Amino acid sequence: MILYVNGDSHSAGAEAFTFHAFANDGNKHWGKPHRHPHPENLEVCFGTQVANKLGASWINQAESGSSNQRIIRSTEIFLETSKIKDLVLLIGWSTWEREEWLYNGVYYQVTASGSDTVPDELQDKYKQWVIDTTSRVAENELHWHQTIYNFHLKLKERNVRHLFFNTYRYFAHIKQNNLSKFDWGNNYIGPYSQDLTYYYWLQNQGYKTVNPKSYHYGANAHAKWAEFLVPYLTSVS
Repeated sequence: MILYVNGDSHSAGAEAFTFHAFANDGNKHWGKPHRHPHPENLEVCFGTQVANKLGASWINQAESGSSNQRIIRSTEIFLETSKIKDLVLLIGWSTWEREEWLYNGVYYQVTASGSDTVPDELQDKYKQWVIDTTSRVAENELHWHQTIYNFHLKLKERNVRHLFFNTYRYFAHIKQNNLSKFDWGNNYIGPYSQDLTYYYWLQNQGYKTVNPKSYHYGANAHAKWAEFLVPYLTSVS
């Protein structure tokens, strides 16, 4: 079996071992593309630990700062180009407000932080986008609720086994306003529950982030999340 992992910094293991996110952060040069996860973090992240527990090989295409657009785009490219039959997808969804912008052949991941690096020509657009996106929280959530469900249906049609979970955000607006929920079968862990997101589940288990200003957990927390995921992955359809 091949385990394919995609997501944002949580799935990339950012800061799990070393206080870095990307392959070439710090003093070492790993010969990887800059936005590739830091190899020392990958060694201890939950993806590695799940694969070890399952006796599986694995591929990680998670990227710190990733939008859900990038997650779906890169996963679809992987599925189109790979010939793997015994495959399980494990995807941790990012926050709803992030976007991916294509400019001059380069993809940029933008967040509401206001600190992302974009070309000079996109600076004004980015500043206005950061202002506007704060008023579209519910709209963005509804969009991703439908988009992720459509992606789930596509994977079901192709008989691709997959397990989704939320890393930090969940479908709060839908739950709080009693809007229509989708039937995800056994393919999504607690889409409408904050307590079943990666971040809050570990917090409820007593784990602390690597420092008070970080949203990232260390290797021990990754091991606990891996332990939590295994029963779901072994029964996923």
